Amino acid sequence: MSRDIIHTDNAPAAVGTYSQAVKVDKTVYISGQIGLDPNTMTLADGFVAQANQVMSNIDAICQAAGGSLANVVKFNVSLTDLADFTALNEIFAARLTAPYPARAAVQVAALPKGAVVEIEAILVLD
Repeated sequence: MSRDIIHTDNAPAAVGTYSQAVKVDKTVYISGQIGLDPNTMTLADGFVAQANQVMSNIDAICQAAGGSLANVVKFNVSLTDLADFTALNEIFAARLTAPYPARAAVQVAALPKGAVVEIEAILVLD
């Protein structure tokens, strides 16, 4: 099994003992991303800003792996408040195109650094 570590300076550095992403064959597993600006490592303010930053971070990792958001086959979303679900759908609709990837969304008690959303992704490269 071939395993490659994916890293880009265009997404936040890992804040723990993990890699931004791991590529195994044509599948890339992207670690959960929170709304940290990769340049300042500060959290964006509010749900919409954090969710958009998360998607930008994931997009940057996808590109570093040789793909794009269009290659994502599954998103796993953790929200601290399910009341943000409608805004999440609007952000996904603005950033993705049909056919949409699979997705799970759950409410959690807390996220690292006080974030309100964390998203992980799986993509398959052509």
